[in-house]
Amino acid sequence: MTSHEALSTVLGVQIEPSLFTLALTHRSYAYENGGLAHNERLEFLGDSILGQAVTVMLYTEFPDLDEGELAKRRASLVSSVALAEVARSIGLGPFIRLGKGEEQTGGSDKSSILADTVEAIIGAAYLDLGGEAATELVLRLIRPLLDNPERFGAAMDPKTSLQELAARLGMGLPSYQISDSGPDHSKRFHASVLLGSTVIAEGDGSSKKQAEMAAALDAWTLLQVPAK
Repeated sequence: MTSHEALSTVLGVQIEPSLFTLALTHRSYAYENGGLAHNERLEFLGDSILGQAVTVMLYTEFPDLDEGELAKRRASLVSSVALAEVARSIGLGPFIRLGKGEEQTGGSDKSSILADTVEAIIGAAYLDLGGEAATELVLRLIRPLLDNPERFGAAMDPKTSLQELAARLGMGLPSYQISDSGPDHSKRFHASVLLGSTVIAEGDGSSKKQAEMAAALDAWTLLQVPAK
C-alpha cells in the first residue's frame, strides 16, 4: 500500500493522485523544487466548503440553539486549532510535502500547516468527487470534536479557560514564552505555555495572540483527562 493509499483509507475518500499530491504540497516544498504548484488555492476552496458544511450541520442538528451560539460553535469547529487537532488525530503530518527548512523546524506538526493541509484536502475532494462527497468528508473529520461540548467555550477563549482549569487543579497561573521566525512581512510566532517551570503545550500562529491561543487550547485539552 502506498502512502497515498494509506492516507486515503484513513480519510475514507479516493482522490485523484495528482490532485491529492497537490493538496499535500506546502509552498516551502514547491519553492525549493523549482516553483512547483502548491496547495494554497485548494486551501482557499476547502475553507469555503468546510464553513458551509459545518454551518448546515449545526443548523440542522441543533434546532434549539440561537444564532449567537451557532456562530460560536462554528468558529470553534473551523478554527485552525480544531483543524490541527483533526490532522493530528488522523496522523496527517508525515504525509505533507515540506521544504527542508520547514522539516527541520518541525513543520509537520505545526498547527497552521496541519490546518491548511486539511482545508486543501477538502478542496481537492470537492474538485474530484463533488460537493456531496466533500461535505461527507468534512463531517467525518469534524464530528468527533462534537463529543466534548466543553471545548466550544474553551476554543473561543482558550487562555481564560486554561487559567480557570489550572486554578481548579491547583496548578497555578499559566505563563507564556514567545519566539518568532521569518521576515518582518511574514513572521510566524511560536508559543509555549508553562505551568510552573513545565512546558505543557505549544502552538503556532501568524500573531502572538494566535500562537498563545493555540498553545492554551492544546494545554486545556491535555489537562481534561485528570480534570474528569
